[in-house]
Amino acid sequence: MALDIKPTRSELINLKRRIKQTSSGYNLLKMKRDGLFHEFRTLLSEMISAREELVSTYREAVEAISLAIEGGLVVKSAAIANSASPEVQVSRRNIMGVVVPQVEGKNLTSTIEERGTGLIGGSPYIDEAADAYSALIAKIVKAAEMEATLKRLLEEIESTKRRVNALEFKVIPEMKEAQVFIQLRLEEMEREETFRLKRFKNK
Repeated sequence: MALDIKPTRSELINLKRRIKQTSSGYNLLKMKRDGLFHEFRTLLSEMISAREELVSTYREAVEAISLAIEGGLVVKSAAIANSASPEVQVSRRNIMGVVVPQVEGKNLTSTIEERGTGLIGGSPYIDEAADAYSALIAKIVKAAEMEATLKRLLEEIESTKRRVNALEFKVIPEMKEAQVFIQLRLEEMEREETFRLKRFKNK
């Protein structure tokens, strides 16, 4: 890099300014990387707990539906009669400048009236199974949001880490090397000029 630099005082001033700006950017990127990593570790811990809850809820739902099968037709009738339509809406939110998905479920749970079975025609086992699967869907939606967020954060951490490493081990060292080169070359030119002036006076 030093070979491409003109050894002038204006270039030295400009280079010092660029080193200062680049160092500030480097420090900001390090703070961002560390902040994102902290968010990632926190969310990962929550995700592990959410996964455990999801597995537990799934087992409860499977157990509930196995008890509800008094007859396949009864369960199918209850499912068809249910007027509630579960919906999932995906929006966006921001974590330290990183856009991540925000997933929200609607109509994931339903009342007895919405199921259309009524108090008499219904079954407590079917109601328990419906509640269990409603809870399961809600946990699946939440887990999906967390998993997508973790993936996006990890991508941003890797990208930021590469930029930090490039600045720390390549860009800034090369700029400082160029600064030293210019300073040494200017000092050398100054000595040559002083020597030339002395010779000129002695003539």
